[in-house]
Amino acid sequence: MSEALTELEADVRADLAMIAHPGAAWLEPKTGPDGKPALDVLIIGAGQSGIAIGFGLMRSRVSNILLLDKAEEGKEGPWLTYARMPTLRSPKDYTGPDLDIPSLTYQSWHEARFGKESWQQLGLIERGRWAEYLLWLRRTIGLPVRNGCELLEIAPASDGLLAARVKRAGEVETLYARKIVLATGQEGMGGWMVPEQLAHLPPRSVATVADDIDFEGLRGKRVAVLGAGASAFDNAATALEAGAAEVHLLCRRAQIQVIQPYRWLTFRGFLRHLSDLDDAWRWRFMRKILEMREGFPQPTYDRCARHANFTLHEAAPVEAARETGKGVELQTPRGAITADFVICGTGIDMNFAGRGELSRFAGNIATWADRYQPPEDERNERLGRFPYLADDYAFTERVPGQTPWISGIHLFAIASTMSFGPSGSSINAMTTAVPKLVHGLTRGLFRADIARHWASFSAYDVPQAVVTRPARRTEETL
Repeated sequence: MSEALTELEADVRADLAMIAHPGAAWLEPKTGPDGKPALDVLIIGAGQSGIAIGFGLMRSRVSNILLLDKAEEGKEGPWLTYARMPTLRSPKDYTGPDLDIPSLTYQSWHEARFGKESWQQLGLIERGRWAEYLLWLRRTIGLPVRNGCELLEIAPASDGLLAARVKRAGEVETLYARKIVLATGQEGMGGWMVPEQLAHLPPRSVATVADDIDFEGLRGKRVAVLGAGASAFDNAATALEAGAAEVHLLCRRAQIQVIQPYRWLTFRGFLRHLSDLDDAWRWRFMRKILEMREGFPQPTYDRCARHANFTLHEAAPVEAARETGKGVELQTPRGAITADFVICGTGIDMNFAGRGELSRFAGNIATWADRYQPPEDERNERLGRFPYLADDYAFTERVPGQTPWISGIHLFAIASTMSFGPSGSSINAMTTAVPKLVHGLTRGLFRADIARHWASFSAYDVPQAVVTRPARRTEETL
C-alpha cells in the first residue's frame, strides 16, 4: 500500500471520529428462533448500493448488520462482468457511496493512488478503477460482508423477524433479521428481457446484454443487437472490437434517442423530493423519463461508428424471427436482417414470481397498476408492473392483511425507480436516496422498540451533577 493511501485511511478514521455524534448504542438485538441474536438489518447485495446503505446504517449506530453477495470478493455489481463500457458514464466529480465524507470520495482515493495530476487529466472513471475503489471503501469502513452467498427465500419468522434462507458453498442456512434490504441493482425484481418474437430461439443464437457472452467466438460472425440504449451500444462495440464481420443495431424508434434525461434531473430538488409528490406527478415524470430511456454519450456512439462494418437501423423493431440455414432471420418493417447471433439490449421486465427469493409473497406485492390508474394518454403497461413502495422503500401489500410482514423488506434497486426516481442503481442519486432509505430503516427500528425506549427512559435516574449545600449558620456561630 502506498504511503499516500495509508495517510488517506488515517484521514478517514479521523473524519469519522470527528462526526461520530451521537455515539450512543440504541438497539438491542432480538433473539431468533435458533436462540442466537438476530441481525437488525440484512442487506442483500454488496455492490455500490449495499456498501452505501451499510455505511449509512453504521453512521446511524446500527452496526448489527450483514451484507451478502453471491459474487466473489471484488466482483460485486456489473463492473467486471457484464458492464462492457471502458469508463463510467457519470461525470468524474459525481459523489455517491462516500455519503458526503470528502476523504472517502473517489477523487480522494484516486489522488492517493495515482496523484493529483492524474485526477486533473482524468476524463471519466475507468470501470475497473471504480470496482477497485468500491472494494477499498468497503474494507476501509469495515463493513461485514459474506461473499459467495446467495439468497434463496424470504419468509416470516416469530416475534416480527424475517427468515432469509441462504446458500454458501453448497450449505444452506437460515439467517434471522428485523429488516431486509434488497440492494440488488438491475435484476432485483425480474429478469433481462428477450423479446417475445425471439423467445423460441436456442441459447446458442440469442443472449441478453447481461449474459456471459463469448465475444471472441463472434469473430468473423454477423451480429444483431436489439435496442439503442447505452448497453446495447456497448455490446455492439465489444462485438466489433472482437472482430465481428458485421454488427447491426436495430432501434425501434423512428429516430435514435440522443437526449439524456438523467442529466436534467440531477439536482437536489428532484432527487430528494420526487418521492414526496402525489402519484400523478410521480407517474408523469418517471413514465416520460423511462420511455425516453437512458441516452448514450458521444464516445459510446463513436466507439461503434468508427467501424465501417457497423450499421444502425432506425424504425426497425423486430416483428418476427426464425432460424434458417443461413442463420437467424429478423423481420423488420425495413426488411429482413440475417445474423449468426442476436444480443438483446431491451431492458428488464418485472417478474416477481420468477425470483425464487420472492416466491412466497410475489402474488401480494402491490404494483403501480394496483394503486394508480393514469390518464389514457399516459398509460404504460410495463411501468405499471413496477412495485409500488412505501415511503421507506418497503413493499406494500396488494391485499392488506395477507402478508403484513413484507413491510420489513425494503427494495433499493432499479425497480424502485417508479416510486423514488433514480435511486437504487444510480450513482448520481446516492447522496439523497441512501439517507432517505437509512432514515426509513432507523425510523422503523425505533418505532418497533418504542415501549422499550419508554421503559428505559422512565427508569433513567443517572444524575448529571452533585448538589452540595453549605451548613446552615446558627446563633452560636455568629
